Amino acid sequence: QVQLVESGGGLVQTGGSLRLSCAASGNTYSMPIMGWYRQTPGNQRELVATITTDQITNYSDSVKGRFTISGDNAKRTVYLEMNSLKPEDTAVYYCYALLQQRQWESLHNTWGQGTQVTVSS
Repeated sequence: QVQLVESGGGLVQTGGSLRLSCAASGNTYSMPIMGWYRQTPGNQRELVATITTDQITNYSDSVKGRFTISGDNAKRTVYLEMNSLKPEDTAVYYCYALLQQRQWESLHNTWGQGTQVTVSS
């Protein structure tokens, strides 16, 4: 069973920075996309940023220029550097991976347990 283990959430003031990390544990045959989503109470989970194994990145408009996603394929780890944080960035942040655990299996979505990010005004 593959697990995505997140770390790095917490409380920060407006304008501050945080760095999230997510590492995959367990056997993985292919993991072409990793990324981050976030969710606030009563709302749907929304895209923050994704990165492919070819280091192609995609960001939501709300975080462009403030957040940076990076990945280490060898470590099966993805990072999210969050700068100039705003109160509206407050959410539970979920690590995401498009995962193929074994060669004969299909790709499927996998999620971490979530980490709380709170930005105080």
